[in-house]
Amino acid sequence: MENELFENLCKFLVSEYFNSHREKTDRFIMCTSDVFIVWSCKTLQNNKAMVSTRVSDGMYYEITYNGDKEQIYFDAYKKWENKPHELNDVLRRMREKSCDCEEEG
Repeated sequence: MENELFENLCKFLVSEYFNSHREKTDRFIMCTSDVFIVWSCKTLQNNKAMVSTRVSDGMYYEITYNGDKEQIYFDAYKKWENKPHELNDVLRRMREKSCDCEEEG
């Protein structure tokens, strides 16, 4: 599939999903212009994109086109946390624990 067509399909699918899952009291209707492609890749006959929107709801979307089967896979995710970790601190904690399933003390 041509990349421009795939990206337009992604924007349509995300806006359609948002509008069908939004709160009934929310008057905002998402248009494809409210959706943007964060990252996109085409390999052989397959396409994949990471997609987001202008709405600050923590959602992001992954859309994959399987060219062999002519199927589109749509995944919707909720971002729960974005917490930075200092690399040296993580490495120290890894060394201190003999098993990664140890309970916090």
